[in-house]
Amino acid sequence: MFFADLHIHSRFSRATSRDCDLPHLEWWALRKGIRLIGTGDFTHPLWRAELKEQLVPAEEGLYRLREEMRLPGIRSAESPRFIVTGEISSIYKRDGKTRKVHNLILLPDLEAADELSAKLEAIGNIRSDGRPILGVDSRDLLELILETCPDAELIPAHIWTPHFSMFGAFSGFDTIEACFADMTPHIHAAETGLSSDPPMNWRVSALDRLTLISNSDAHSPAKLGREANLMDAEFTYSGIVNAIRTGNGFLGTIEFFPEEGKYHLDGHRGCGVCFTPTETDRQGGICPVCGKKLTIGVAHRVEELADRPEGFQPDRAKPFERLTPLPEVIAASTGGSAAGKKTLALYERLLCTLGPEFTILRESPAEEIERIAGSCVAEGIRRLRAGQAVWKPGFDGEYGTVSLLTPAEIKFFSGQLSLFGMEPPQTQVPSKGKAVLKKAKSSEQKQKKSTEISENSLNPEQQTAVTAADRIVAVSAGLGTGKTKTLISRIVYLIKACGAAPEEITAVTFTNQAAAEMRRRLEKQLGGKRAAARMTIGTFHSICLKLLEKGTVISREEALTVAADILDAAGIKQSAKSFLQAVSRIKNGADFKSAGIEEPLYASYCAELQDRGLLDFDDLLREALKLEKIKSKRFTYLLVDEFQDINDVQYELVRLWGKEAKSIFVIGDPDQSIYGFRGASGRCFERLSDDFPDTKKIRLQENYRSSPEILDCALSVIAKNPGAPRILRANCRPGVPVRVVHTADDFSEGVSIAKEIGRMTGGIDMLEAQRQEQGREIRAFSDIAVLCRTHRQLSLIEKCLRHDDIPCVVSGREAFLETEEVRGVLSFFFSLQPEGNGIALETALRLLWNCPPEEAARIRRLCAGRLDADFLILQTLSQENQFASAWLQRAQEWMPLLEKEKPWKLIARWEERYGASAALEALKNTAVFHSSLRDLQAALTLGEENDLHRAAGKGWESDAVALMTLHGAKGLEFPAVFIAGTNAGSIPLDSSERFSDEEEERRLFYVGLTRAREELILTAGRRLSPFLQDLPECVIREEAGKREERIVEQLRLF
Repeated sequence: MFFADLHIHSRFSRATSRDCDLPHLEWWALRKGIRLIGTGDFTHPLWRAELKEQLVPAEEGLYRLREEMRLPGIRSAESPRFIVTGEISSIYKRDGKTRKVHNLILLPDLEAADELSAKLEAIGNIRSDGRPILGVDSRDLLELILETCPDAELIPAHIWTPHFSMFGAFSGFDTIEACFADMTPHIHAAETGLSSDPPMNWRVSALDRLTLISNSDAHSPAKLGREANLMDAEFTYSGIVNAIRTGNGFLGTIEFFPEEGKYHLDGHRGCGVCFTPTETDRQGGICPVCGKKLTIGVAHRVEELADRPEGFQPDRAKPFERLTPLPEVIAASTGGSAAGKKTLALYERLLCTLGPEFTILRESPAEEIERIAGSCVAEGIRRLRAGQAVWKPGFDGEYGTVSLLTPAEIKFFSGQLSLFGMEPPQTQVPSKGKAVLKKAKSSEQKQKKSTEISENSLNPEQQTAVTAADRIVAVSAGLGTGKTKTLISRIVYLIKACGAAPEEITAVTFTNQAAAEMRRRLEKQLGGKRAAARMTIGTFHSICLKLLEKGTVISREEALTVAADILDAAGIKQSAKSFLQAVSRIKNGADFKSAGIEEPLYASYCAELQDRGLLDFDDLLREALKLEKIKSKRFTYLLVDEFQDINDVQYELVRLWGKEAKSIFVIGDPDQSIYGFRGASGRCFERLSDDFPDTKKIRLQENYRSSPEILDCALSVIAKNPGAPRILRANCRPGVPVRVVHTADDFSEGVSIAKEIGRMTGGIDMLEAQRQEQGREIRAFSDIAVLCRTHRQLSLIEKCLRHDDIPCVVSGREAFLETEEVRGVLSFFFSLQPEGNGIALETALRLLWNCPPEEAARIRRLCAGRLDADFLILQTLSQENQFASAWLQRAQEWMPLLEKEKPWKLIARWEERYGASAALEALKNTAVFHSSLRDLQAALTLGEENDLHRAAGKGWESDAVALMTLHGAKGLEFPAVFIAGTNAGSIPLDSSERFSDEEEERRLFYVGLTRAREELILTAGRRLSPFLQDLPECVIREEAGKREERIVEQLRLF
């Protein structure tokens, strides 16, 4: 028989002792009487390197410490063995809820650890913590592990811990199947954790088929064996795993007293409130001191999921013993401290004389203990064995404490008092309140009450807009007034009440993402996809693309190649990007002087596009305006969203498309007009009224999005702009105050935001969860957005979030797309599309093979514009042209993969073949959001700011913090929003590239403020934005915490 402690941590895990190295772990295992210990933290590369260097193979799948690494006095014959183990923290979203689950993994050897770690590193950061935090579903993690190593074993860790476990009250599941789905049969065991014992777990019948194991989860070597497993199995990896899987050879467990665990009962440690489940239910789950939600403990959670009464014992139940670490027993028996000198002296004397701790606590004769350590310790151990202990249970992160002898009894056993007439010691722990406990609703049954009106209900203002019979209706919809809902309801009304055919309806949105969301909601309202599929729903550009029958549309990045040629030919030293921005302004109504380029240069660019048969992004609208014939039936009912942001060309398109329409319905908010640099103007509402005096005007003023505190701030800011007083009535309940946090510098700002997000989400590790503010609602990562004025400001914040293992997604068109490397790779793949792409072919030749521009252009002109024909042409050319030959050879290699592989996989293969880079990594992390190469190309060609997304890290997680610019946040909303960098020079932006319109900058800030529903935090440095002065006095202004030290690995982690 032997004791095994399989769940421990190395010094590379957060908040662990520096003595968590192999020599000290071996030494303490001997002192405890443990024969087998887990290595812990196999995923960490530095720890894994130490394991390889300091361990040598012993029995099959087990390792021992090298002789030269042992601490003095340890003989090789008695050395314990190590088994490869580790713990992974999974934070992910399932069924609309953030899940935080820890899983213990056992592996057969260090080679398997290498292979599995390599695959895990492709998912996320495994270098910053010995217990890595990955955004991978527990079910998918199990599948990945078994695919990599079929002999591996995954065991849900400390399954009842509130914050991080399978059954955890805050972020767990109600059943094993809900967590692991179809992989559930591969779960053979569960770790009960320190705050529960086998009898508590026996009350849940779903656990009957599992082996209940117990481990210390030690963060220092002295904590080994707090809980352990007793086995009588073959002393090999396969024998140990078989015992865990089948229960054969698994004899039972050594248990911590569950009352000693720090999450046993409910309460608030800061308020000094500790409740049994019954008492918590009587209080409605609210702390009577602070009025916030109580932290629910393990006993309560067990009561929620139990389907058996206390005292039930299943047939397959294994024996167990409750023990307390020997230093604590000595302290509780003598009135000392567990870490005191006298206690430690007695501890060492007992170990030296009687042997390991487990032997002393379980087997050593009382008289031997008394002879060495005295009567008090002997009596304390006797009472411990008899279950005669008084406990002060642990709660809300505070460990429980044990009392074995009273002060009077200590004096008696020390020979100082008579014990005549004394009451026997109390042995009962506090009642769990089973008699009156009402079955609590599971966390998955509890639903939040929403103040937002339902999809099928309309307020009077919305009803008026939806049912208006006027030919032209203009709805001014203030922030959060249900703009999209009103628009969708209007479409449903046209179909159901007015008899409109779906193919007669065109709805124009500002982004492709908004179009997809509108289509989804219409499908729900209309009972299926059929009707919505017959409508025309999309952006101006995507609708124009459908109307045009010729011309190849190039992306902004592809247009850089044409622009660079024009500038080179004219001998002008200007960046292609700034030139294209000027061209765009001209095409959207600006004059040449304000755009900053000469007319001949502009004409050359346009002529070059025409010569190549190409259209750029702005040409789509201009060419559609020239169409003499359009299918007017599709515009019988025309609806336009975000009307305040249309420019002159788009306004003319509305006039053209609506010329024969039965109904034109536009909706927007002039106070959210933020694209003046593209020619947009909030005056378009006035222009519409001037052009069509019979326009029906409707104003929506009931705000259903933001708390009164957030709404007050937003209205105070926008009130400084010209115009009539803004009237918006808050329909949400009062919330928390808006906060302005002052930081020392940009780095402090990023660190502060990362730490605050950690607190908002309940802590990303167990220590942070323990420090969580009592009663504060725990948010999902996807509930949170961080907004900045520019992409450059987002970069440092992204690094700080990644350093703290916070998953995030960056939205917007970023600079890496303009790098030659990325443009070359994308152009190559786009040149392989069936319809062909001459500009893509030319760009690929120039950027990947350094083909001279004239030669690349000649090859493009020779091609026919279809891939099949181009292949034949290039095959002929390849005999005499090295560049055509190089393209053709690579095309033949990659063509078979295009249909089989997703875009991110193609880019990953490219990196493997030709080398990786930061830009390609960013491209790959953008490609994960697209199912096909064509989809990626469409997003790059037609996508607006928030149509492009990049996972900030390896792999994409649905539950991630959103990072975006204020422009990119348009049309979105989040429960919690940070606006970072609210500094002078940033908001409003002081830019040399274009004129800064303070009124528009104020509207942009207003848009940012109103993305928040419940919580809004503004962060700023020492030079505050002047807009902050306009906030009301109720805003809380505070200093960020002291700048945190940069850890040693920081730069390499970034």
